[in-house]
Amino acid sequence: LPLVPPFEELLHRLRQEQLVNQKVCGTAYCQKYLDYIYVNAMGELVKPNFITQHFEITLKNNGLKKIRFHDLRHSCASLLYANGVSLKEIQEWLGHSDIGTTSNIYTHLDYSSKVSSANAILAFYPENTGVQTIGQ
Repeated sequence: LPLVPPFEELLHRLRQEQLVNQKVCGTAYCQKYLDYIYVNAMGELVKPNFITQHFEITLKNNGLKKIRFHDLRHSCASLLYANGVSLKEIQEWLGHSDIGTTSNIYTHLDYSSKVSSANAILAFYPENTGVQTIGQ
């Protein structure tokens, strides 16, 4: 997947922090995980479930609705789809082996997409009925 500039910048910042921490901590800095991205200030590997365990706290501290961390994948897929990204591209972005998983589970149509679909149907409706398109 392409590395978008904000994430590239974040990775560079993390690397610079690690280099500073290595100098500050000297021999106390853990050398075992030097090739890893997400380590703490002492160079120790951050546990994989740390983010999911603290996600609820982050939501609460920011006044956001409680959702599961995994639900962010659904939001990502739906936002990509609503912005014109194809299902195939979303499938590859999310790493699904089957496009059916992407289309059936991960992409949720927003209201404007439903309105667009309804108006597309009306385009084939006989004009003499006086039916107007939605949103007019």
